[in-house]
Amino acid sequence: MINPSFKKLSEINNSRYALCVMVSKRARMLIDGKETKLKKAKAQPVTTALEEVMEKKVWEDKSNE
Repeated sequence: MINPSFKKLSEINNSRYALCVMVSKRARMLIDGKETKLKKAKAQPVTTALEEVMEKKVWEDKSNE
């Protein structure tokens, strides 16, 4: 299990809700078969998605707003 710092995550987005939605959407994509953007994927899709967000390999799509 990964315990990220909110300070580090708040650099990406200040909204905890938006971060949660971003990670959960990315985890769903990974479960549905999308390729990971990390060199080595973790066992759990949520952990992989969170690490992708933390490493800024994925970002929030604001075009639907």
